[in-house]
Amino acid sequence: MNAPAAALSPTQAASQVRRAQPSDLRAWNAYVMAHPDSSFFHRFEWGRVIGQTYGHEAVFLMAHAPAGDIKGILPLVHVRSPLFGRALISTAFTVGGGVLADDAAAESALIAAAQALGEERGVDYVELRGGSPAPGWQTKDATYAGFVADIAADEEQNLSSIPRKKRADVRKGIKAAQAGELAVTREGDVETFYALYAESVRNLGTPVLPRRLIENLGAAFGDDMDVALVRAAGTPVAGLVSFYHQGTVMPYYGGASPAARALHAYDYMYWAQMRHAAGRGCARFDFGRSKVGTGAYDYKRHWGFEPQPLAYHYYLVKADDVPDINPNNPKFRLLTSVWSKLPLSVANRLGPLIAGHLG
Repeated sequence: MNAPAAALSPTQAASQVRRAQPSDLRAWNAYVMAHPDSSFFHRFEWGRVIGQTYGHEAVFLMAHAPAGDIKGILPLVHVRSPLFGRALISTAFTVGGGVLADDAAAESALIAAAQALGEERGVDYVELRGGSPAPGWQTKDATYAGFVADIAADEEQNLSSIPRKKRADVRKGIKAAQAGELAVTREGDVETFYALYAESVRNLGTPVLPRRLIENLGAAFGDDMDVALVRAAGTPVAGLVSFYHQGTVMPYYGGASPAARALHAYDYMYWAQMRHAAGRGCARFDFGRSKVGTGAYDYKRHWGFEPQPLAYHYYLVKADDVPDINPNNPKFRLLTSVWSKLPLSVANRLGPLIAGHLG
């Protein structure tokens, strides 16, 4: 166990920290939108979505200057799980978060507040997904990698940036679309998307997220999220949920039927999303995170995206070691193998019950 967080220094005290309230939504999001290092996962609505979906408490912290201006934010979620213990995570159920601040004083104040809150609540650990390491915290940066690249408004320029082998796959998808064999729709059809997604994650041995998560996200973020489907001769074969934030598109939840591979529907789906995002004025394509050494990791590299290690930081309160809750952990490999063989109806019934504990 780490020692309790020290009292704020005079420098840190210049940025007083308080818990955000629902009335702070506009000011919080205005700060996020103005900060150059912000991500979609810093937005205020995540607290409500996670609460509505899983019942976990959002404890969003704000640092203020003496005059009252926001100097920094930290969106924490208190995850209580009988399976994996208790933790304060920024931002739980996403791949990002962490402290967003104007200066070192505000950052230090927020980190000190997170430590103190972790001690007060007796959690196992506090986890910040992103940001800089702090004294007394442990960092893990070898498990996940992120994949982000620029995209251009010019279609041929984007296509030529894809390595030759994957570009050939994409061209096959484009050719099929031109022949009327594949088509992308964006009608917000969550039910159809969820059926594709649930089958895909079951096949990977992963508990599926509850359908109400997608519905709650759509209600919260509106036009900054969309649901795309790829249809082959009218039959849905692949689906994608994407987020938009400050000129960046992030295809986040994706799934496909077994038929999609031969049709190159998965490749075409991401290409179509790239083109759609460029049409919306996006200049960056965030392919999301993947575990190092997995098929998803290799797939993104084949698109020409270079992996960048993602650093997650941990303040241990009751835990003796940094948590390792992921399918690459040998402890979970048997579960993953068994899960992938479950009947889909059983996996879809049990998956959402377990997913709410994974954070």
